[in-house]
Amino acid sequence: QQPEETPQPAPRLIFHERQRNTGLPLYLQGYLSVRHSKLQKFRVYWTELRGTMLFFYDDKKAPAYSQKFDLSALTSATNVDPDENGSAQFTLMLSNGKLELKANDCECGKEWKGFILTVTKLSVPPDESLLPRQLTRMHEVLEKEKQRRIMLKNCSSTSSNRKSPLSSTLTMPACFYAVSRQEATGMLEKNPSWGNLILRPGSDSKNYAITVRQELAAPRFKHYKVMSKGTNYIIELERQVTLPSLQDVVNYFVTQTRGTLKPFVIHACAE
Repeated sequence: QQPEETPQPAPRLIFHERQRNTGLPLYLQGYLSVRHSKLQKFRVYWTELRGTMLFFYDDKKAPAYSQKFDLSALTSATNVDPDENGSAQFTLMLSNGKLELKANDCECGKEWKGFILTVTKLSVPPDESLLPRQLTRMHEVLEKEKQRRIMLKNCSSTSSNRKSPLSSTLTMPACFYAVSRQEATGMLEKNPSWGNLILRPGSDSKNYAITVRQELAAPRFKHYKVMSKGTNYIIELERQVTLPSLQDVVNYFVTQTRGTLKPFVIHACAE
């Protein structure tokens, strides 16, 4: 009798776990060969660009990363050069060292370099060789990263009594996305099978909001203010509800609707 194989987590569960572990929005993912000061040879990793961090996974289905690199200290990047095997290599120069990356081909390498420069320099690089679809995605990511930075800055100024302003990003619910009210509505409208509740920045960029999609006679979208006060969060309902964390805010909506509302979690792209 054949031994039973260990069940592998579904892509959606993997994405959910990675989102929870990193607390950062996913901008780009794929295989990259990596070499740095601790590695003498290139090693292939499944790689994710989240915020200004690169996360390296030993396997595409691994829920936990094995290494990570902070790109906020990026000073420059070399040109993307092809090698004799058709791969494309470029080097990220950081204030504390360098990171060498190798993609499958030049197009992929330029895409990675473009996205990295976009999130670190907050500007889409003027590279004429980039494709229109790549440039469009980079502009979308640029706006999301700008909003994320605003949220971090406001968290830093309004949460001085917390241990660390960045700690709030590490415990963000998986359904948090640095998107506008209109973008949240669009996400829920296009992908109803992924969930129907999104936590996002408030319109004043100082607080938060919940956007939900309700299936009545026709799809209906509602938005709820979530005010940050000290270490607590207040949901603006007919009777205010005060909770100790944003995860508790999400849980409140789920439990109060007996699971009708479900956190929106993006599927990992199947490749």
